[in-house]
Parts: sequence; structure tokens; C-alpha cells
Amino acid sequence: MSARFPILYIAEADAEAAVLSSGVLSYLVVSLPEADFTIVGSAASAPLFADTPRLKRLIVLDRTGRWDWLGLWNQVRDTRWGLVVDMRGTKFSERLRRLKRAVRGPDQPGLHAVEAAARVLQLDDVPAPRLFFGAETRATADALIGPDPAPILAVGPGTDWIGTRWPAERYAKVAGPLLAADGPLAGGRLMIVGEEADRDLAHTIRLAVPRTRVIELQGKLTRLQTAAALSRASLYVGADSLWTQLAVAAGVPSVGVFGPSDDARVGPWKGVSLRGERSLDEFKAIDPRLNQHIHHMLGLPADRVLRAARGLLARETQAG
Repeated sequence: MSARFPILYIAEADAEAAVLSSGVLSYLVVSLPEADFTIVGSAASAPLFADTPRLKRLIVLDRTGRWDWLGLWNQVRDTRWGLVVDMRGTKFSERLRRLKRAVRGPDQPGLHAVEAAARVLQLDDVPAPRLFFGAETRATADALIGPDPAPILAVGPGTDWIGTRWPAERYAKVAGPLLAADGPLAGGRLMIVGEEADRDLAHTIRLAVPRTRVIELQGKLTRLQTAAALSRASLYVGADSLWTQLAVAAGVPSVGVFGPSDDARVGPWKGVSLRGERSLDEFKAIDPRLNQHIHHMLGLPADRVLRAARGLLARETQAG
């Protein structure tokens, strides 16, 4: 088909949630080559979709007051949409001219967020999260990584809350053996991703390998560029954060370290989730609102994560 098929995709305002649902958008891009896309997101989520193929327009809806929605309405009302996909689950699309619409409803308890997103389009095969990278985005990332073909172990130690932050020295205890001369990523480099504010947190991790083998990207790239950089990695290890979801969406085998968060819902898709001896409910009994200044992640030892990382790498090698 060569006829134009306009799709309006309203992404979640939360960047992490938008990445978890990104497989749906990727599915539409691949399965409908005649479609072009108008994507709506927040200031945090919209830039993640800037390199989507056949992107006609990227609209930032940062606030969700009545006048903000009215402003969006005025930008999209004149188009007869082939499909409207609303991942925010609003009533916005009810009066838009369209052939079809798909609106996210309440997620089923216990269902992974990636599966919940697939249900919006009633897909039997669940598409994995995926972000697209243009040539300029890749070039910016590659300029900081260099042409060295050695394997890369990526880590994302930063989180928004101390309660979900795994101790930096434990990342070092995982990275050292993996990158050692007898490790599965022997001769490789260590990539550290995150915000500028996370740099001090990573000091201990940097010491796991010689300085010349460390690629520090914290605060140096946009989130989309960071995802492009992560696509160069052989393995990723990180906490419950946006960085972990970016690694998954970049196609990197990922190990997630979890504590007071729901790994059944947001654990790395097709990767490995690990947690300490406490369940989420047990953490909530200690910290009902999950907002106290408590180091909840001390119960997950480094050796368990190292074994999981070795196992995931072995499976990836066997799968070819």
C-alpha cells in the first residue's frame, strides 16, 4: 500500500513507562510501512521518540490541565487519523476523526508492563521495547565510545531514590570478574551511564578496571543518545531505573537488581531480575510509602548478580 495512513500515538508522560510501552510503537512502524506518525509525549518522554521512522511531528504535552489538552486538540483535530493509540488512557481521542482507536485501560495486576502495552492493540505476540536511532544520534554516541571492538559491560547505578540504589562497591565486584582476563568479557571496557548527578556514586565502580578501559557517559548524552550508546554493549547491569529500560529498548541483555519495587511488572524484559530476601510487601511493611531514606538494597549480594550475569551471557552465546 502506498496510501498515507496517519497514526497519532500518545505516549506516557513518564519516560520509563513510555520506554516500557515502546514495543507497541515499534510494531506499528514495522508492520505498517505506509503509516506516518505524530507522537505526543512529555518533555521527558517525547525526545525518546525523536528518531522514529516516518515521524511527521513530535508534540510536547508537558502539563495536563484543561487548557493544555485544548491546545493539543487544536493541533491534531484537522487530521482524519487512521489510528489513534492513547497510552495515557484518556478520553481525548473520543471526538477525534479516526478510523480506529486503541486506548489503554487499567493494567491487570501481576502483568508485566510490556505485556500490558501489547494488550492495548490486542497483540498475541508481545513486541519487546525498542527505540529507534538516527545516524546523528548514533554518531554522537559512537564519538564518545570509539571504534574499539572489544566487548562492553554497561552499568547504570543511579536511581531516583536511595531505597532502590544498589551499593556501588557491589557493581564493582560484578564488573571486575566479568572483565577480568579469565572472564566472559575479557579485555572489554566498562561503560557507566546516568545523569551528571550520579558521577560521585560511580567512583568505586570506576576502580574495577584500569582507567583506560572506562567509558564515562554520565551527563554527557541525551537519554536517546545514551540508549544508542548502550546498543554497543554486550551486557547491562542496573537497578530499577530508566537506564535499565533504555538498555532493554536498545536490545542489550540486561540484569536488573531490585528491592522495594515490582520487578514482576517492570523487570528487564527477557532479561534477569534479582532481588534480596524481602518481597515487595515486606518492604512496604517497613516503609509503607516507599519514600524513606533507607538503604533497602543491602540484602542482595554481589555474587548472586555475578552468577546471573554469567548465566545470561552464556545463554546469549548459545543462542548465537
